[in-house]
Amino acid sequence: MRKDTNNFIKSAEYDLETAQFMFNTGRYIYVIFMCHLSLEKLLKALVCEINQNIPPKSHNLIYLVKLCNIELPKNYLDFIAKINNASIVTRYPEDFSRALDAYPKGIAKKYLSITKEIHQWLKQQKKLKK
Repeated sequence: MRKDTNNFIKSAEYDLETAQFMFNTGRYIYVIFMCHLSLEKLLKALVCEINQNIPPKSHNLIYLVKLCNIELPKNYLDFIAKINNASIVTRYPEDFSRALDAYPKGIAKKYLSITKEIHQWLKQQKKLKK
């Protein structure tokens, strides 16, 4: 496994742990943001291994999935599309109060749970197994 791939994986795991800490402290917008970031880095790890090159600087999860050339389960792909769109709102909220209302505890919990599932699924891909 490439050193940069391993760095992406470790960073993705760190970001997922941070998402859990943000959930525990009630910072739900940041849960969404960190879930997106953790998926982005894990997908970049996969792209890195597949292409044997540093992945492009992109936050677009759909684009990264395409670069991985993997067949995600439909429910995971649907979620990735959803969190991909949420990333813009949580990264650059035009109306902070509305963003807070859009991502209450229940939504943040669901996003965190699904992100953890996708992490496990992605780590089972042959290219990421150590």
